[in-house]
Amino acid sequence: MESPDLWQDQRRAQEVGRRLKQLQGPLEIVSRLDREVGDLLVLDELASAESDEASADEVRRECARLEEEVGRLELRELLRGKYDGLDAIVTLHAGAGGTEAQDWVQMLWRMYQRWAESRGYAVEILDILPGDDAGVKSVSFEVRGEYAYGYLRAEKGVHRLVRISPFDASGRRHTSFASADILPAIDDDDHSIEIPPEDLKVDTYRSSGAGGQHVNKTESAVRITHLPTGIVVACQTERSQHSNRESAMRMLRARLLERKEEQERQEVADLRGDQGQIAWGNQIRSYVFQPYTLVKDHRTGVEMGNVLAVMDGDLDGFIEAFLRQQARHAV
Repeated sequence: MESPDLWQDQRRAQEVGRRLKQLQGPLEIVSRLDREVGDLLVLDELASAESDEASADEVRRECARLEEEVGRLELRELLRGKYDGLDAIVTLHAGAGGTEAQDWVQMLWRMYQRWAESRGYAVEILDILPGDDAGVKSVSFEVRGEYAYGYLRAEKGVHRLVRISPFDASGRRHTSFASADILPAIDDDDHSIEIPPEDLKVDTYRSSGAGGQHVNKTESAVRITHLPTGIVVACQTERSQHSNRESAMRMLRARLLERKEEQERQEVADLRGDQGQIAWGNQIRSYVFQPYTLVKDHRTGVEMGNVLAVMDGDLDGFIEAFLRQQARHAV
């Protein structure tokens, strides 16, 4: 960053700045933790010398807090992928299960919003297709925050719901499925994906979602088709057509990056291909509401009995187990 000619290359300067920030963050945390541990050691010695039980209790509480913070830092250090530090684009699709599956998509959407809020991340809806009777057929949204993609890529796959259906007058138990597709939000200045303008077909239309009279009366929504691949992305929000186009282009770059990496690796276990059909036998996680309550991740074996807490965004245990499992396999 101190190089006098760094800013002659704007893209490289931004990349170096982003990398510097990623490196400085953990170092600053380690330095602070080191100081706090030193302070605790002094307090512990005083508590022991004076048999001060109140101070000893404070030491124990602070040790537990520091242990938890060190665990979070260790987890973050597992995020070493090229795009792990970027924002994430999440797309949820209803699978087998009809109205039940569409309601399940809406429940997952709320779950990820709660998880993002707990981390201080921002969430912006990009596109939404409401269900016929209830719920949502599909929804795309961007999660903005440090390492959002690195964490959320652990959620890629099929999610299975088992519960007594509120849409079944007979009160029978139903199984529903939804898929979560997680992509990195590629920056505009990332030239790893070049998209010639002639490869694009751009359509505008009126938004079908909520957002006020301006959204619904003007053709602010944007749909972009990438002609060589047939990939289609869409964005409809309360903003201008120009802003919607920018968001749609971010989604398109992410999907083209995914396709490029699939071709480079030439194997089945790619960014999205391991999901299979959105149906039985392909799920990464099951959420059981009846006859008992349990959330089980089928990749790591991690289980949690408090399904309501999970639906309120308590996902860190599942995400951590997945990232640690990946790190072990990479060694």
